[in-house]
Amino acid sequence: MFSKRLITRCCNAPVISSSKSLLRPLSTTQCLQRTPSMADIQPGTIAEFDAKQQRFRAELAEKTKKQREAERASAFKSTPAAAESSSTSPPPLTSASAISSDAVHDNTQDIHQGLGSLSTVFTGDAARKADDAANPSRKPGRFSSLIYGTEEGREMDREIERSFSQVLARGKYVHSIVFHEVKPDKVDEYVELVGSWYPRVASMPENNVHLVGSWRTEVGDCDTFVHIWEYQRYEGYHASLYNIQHHPEFKAFDAKLKTLINRKDLSLMQEFRFWPTTPPRQLGGVFELRSYTLQPGNLLEWETHWQKGLAARREVMEGVGAWFVQIGELNVVHHLWQFADLEERRARREESWSVPGWGETVHKTVPLIQTMKSRIMVPLPWSPIA
Repeated sequence: MFSKRLITRCCNAPVISSSKSLLRPLSTTQCLQRTPSMADIQPGTIAEFDAKQQRFRAELAEKTKKQREAERASAFKSTPAAAESSSTSPPPLTSASAISSDAVHDNTQDIHQGLGSLSTVFTGDAARKADDAANPSRKPGRFSSLIYGTEEGREMDREIERSFSQVLARGKYVHSIVFHEVKPDKVDEYVELVGSWYPRVASMPENNVHLVGSWRTEVGDCDTFVHIWEYQRYEGYHASLYNIQHHPEFKAFDAKLKTLINRKDLSLMQEFRFWPTTPPRQLGGVFELRSYTLQPGNLLEWETHWQKGLAARREVMEGVGAWFVQIGELNVVHHLWQFADLEERRARREESWSVPGWGETVHKTVPLIQTMKSRIMVPLPWSPIA
């Protein structure tokens, strides 16, 4: 189950019109629309794009506010303090009271997980301090005393003990990014095949998977298609993979797909805790996928600077999501942005330099990069984010 995020996505799921569908030769069935391209985007729609963007942000903020109010009300009703205030005399501690206390603890854990990995970090620090208090006579080794003798050193020790995924990621979701390099003369056939399969896979409840979006590269490595999927942690990834590949129609789909592509690349990622992936929306326009290969060991520093810089960027640009690769092409970070058109992209990027804090972010992150790549993409007809 995708809980709150699924509710938002279901409400905003795109409806694909078949009014422009074409009949396939020697068949009475219909195929999907022709492969989309950037030429399909009507010029001069920046005002319309901005209006949709503002409306989307306002609706999202209102839904988030209502969800948080509901969480607070639910948590308050479950606490022992609330139970005591509703009664003139406190009840004796019974097994039922213990169960209520456990339920409160479980509910609090769920809320912390929803807030992201910071709650996990705090819990780890608390456990470390409790352990130190319980063992005051434990003496550190000579090497530990030398490096971790100060409070700053001990904090560095705690940072090292925590994995990058705990510090950087929200932890609730695992995302996969799939690149298909399609044979140029098979593009339309590929769009029809994948368009008939991916939306079905995402709609089957037993698969427990969400399709974030599907795009075709227009500038960059052309005829490369990009798909981003969302799973419930790694356990959910394995379960989804098993269910999908055991579907009776999967083998036929996979066999056909292999005849249409030259290459397939797949990486497993997690989203940065400061930049949750946007729910489905239909703003129109073009997308830019910016991929950075960082110097090994610099991911945490990258996150620190970008967390500050994103606040500046969001003043003028519409972000979709940001992820770092955990399995696959390591030390790679992907940022996905959305614009009305290429002219708006140019104007927004130039405007970013006038926002305080953005110049400093660029200055501090550029030395961390080994290589960088930009793709301009258009969404496919079934993409939930388009």
